[in-house]
Amino acid sequence: MILVNDLKPGTTFENEGNIYSVLDIDHNKTAMRQMIVKVKVKNLRTGVINEISFTGGDKVEQAHIDKKEMQYLYDDGDNFVFMDNETYEQIEIPKSRLEWEKQFMKENDNVTISMYEGKEILGVILPDKVELQIVECEPAVKGDTATSATKNAKVETGLDIRVPLFIQNGEMVLISTADGKYSGRA
Repeated sequence: MILVNDLKPGTTFENEGNIYSVLDIDHNKTAMRQMIVKVKVKNLRTGVINEISFTGGDKVEQAHIDKKEMQYLYDDGDNFVFMDNETYEQIEIPKSRLEWEKQFMKENDNVTISMYEGKEILGVILPDKVELQIVECEPAVKGDTATSATKNAKVETGLDIRVPLFIQNGEMVLISTADGKYSGRA
């Protein structure tokens, strides 16, 4: 059990049958009242972000999240198929649960899968940045450099991004997985 006063960003806990990851926490203590602890959390099963209020001194059950490196094999239409690198066991995750993550995964890439108690698959943990190839890019317009000009480009996974004018078709670029924006040349 964890005291809610001791929760920190990144901590995972169980509450009312749901598994949450703490994003932010706010302690509110006034003179005549008991402390109110407001916790901004992400539900690890649904991906929904909301806020939960606790009274100071409340306890929650700590959730143990396991992480396992697996290889992304292919998309079978309804699911993404991953293979355990040690046991060669294959698992499937529905496409609907990986809407954001699929924009950064290529076949045969190694990814980290998060699991609750080693059985229930929660999702894919992306690295901070991924290296992807530009497959479609607008031509640069000469003289259009008064500011930090950008143009539209598409990467091999289908993600549309904005890149600087000097980037060409076929180049490898780094993309931030937090916001899906160009981060630099690879």
